[in-house]
Amino acid sequence: MNLAAMDPNNYATQLEQKRIKLEQAFADFTPPVLEVFASEPANYRMRAEFRMWHEGEDLYYYMFDKELNAKVRCDQYLPAGTLINQMMAALIEELKPSPSLRYRLFQVDFLSTLSGEILVSLLYHRQLDAQWHEDASALKAKLAKQFNVNLIGRARKQKIDLDKDFVTEKLNVNGKTLLYKQIENSFTQPNANVSVKMLEWAINATQNSQGDLLELYCGNGNFTIALAQNFSRVLATELAKPSVDAAQYNIEINKVDNVQIIRMSAEDFSDAMAKKRSFRRLEGIDLDSYDCNTIFVDPPRAGIDDETLKLVQGYERILYISCNPSTLKDNLTVLGITHKITRFALFDQFPYTDHMESGVLLERK
Repeated sequence: MNLAAMDPNNYATQLEQKRIKLEQAFADFTPPVLEVFASEPANYRMRAEFRMWHEGEDLYYYMFDKELNAKVRCDQYLPAGTLINQMMAALIEELKPSPSLRYRLFQVDFLSTLSGEILVSLLYHRQLDAQWHEDASALKAKLAKQFNVNLIGRARKQKIDLDKDFVTEKLNVNGKTLLYKQIENSFTQPNANVSVKMLEWAINATQNSQGDLLELYCGNGNFTIALAQNFSRVLATELAKPSVDAAQYNIEINKVDNVQIIRMSAEDFSDAMAKKRSFRRLEGIDLDSYDCNTIFVDPPRAGIDDETLKLVQGYERILYISCNPSTLKDNLTVLGITHKITRFALFDQFPYTDHMESGVLLERK
């Protein structure tokens, strides 16, 4: 990341450049007018990671700037939410005078929410002992006077939770509050306000849907819970166990009663749907009872594999959220044979970077 390029005064210009780039990249697919959803120009990230630099009595956060090929001191960080910046300042002043808390500390991770919770993870190149635990507990108690904070210590094969290892986000989506358990070291959307725009766009794109929804790569149920209102039932898959556990938790706290989560990879689920083989995890689940006309996919950067693409093509409507325009373009080359793009969106999750998050609704030709 080029830290020097982060100038809120230039935000509109960089967003326009992304719009032009995305439109040009997908022009051959003749999509409709691109819908563009902007970010806040500053303080938009709900999570941030910093390396720690020890210099005599001084201790400070830094990031490595690839453009400058140098480390850059970060006493404050423009992309990070206000809560993270406040915690950065308060935490460093407590760490500096504490031998046990700063000794061989090499990284600090922050995970925050719009709802006011913040989780701080301290990472060490040493094993954490009783003294660390005592001092960390005192640190948490002191910070808790100002913040709704949880604290975690990490070292090789060691993790100490002083309270809990997650935060609960509250997102206002179309006037309704949705709750999300977000676990340390698990994927969450970093830009909460843009995430809300993504959820509202997906709800709008699937309104007046008929039948059920199949969702692949559901993560912690971020879209699952928001989209459930538009369908009779939702069948969702996710491979990572922490994400599945969080999704189940989120379904319960949001009182959603029409969602079934299956812990499977998209590839295995494709085999199950094609009846190539049976899976113990599907015992008691009648896949044939689902009437899914719509499929929702939010794959990793590698995109959708060939076998899963065949499965996806079997549905009338495909809602595709992509974090990588290159693999999206590759996948659309296949999906475009049977489907046409009827909605196209750019979500600026990562201002001041080349990264582009996009959304596509495809309908059978």
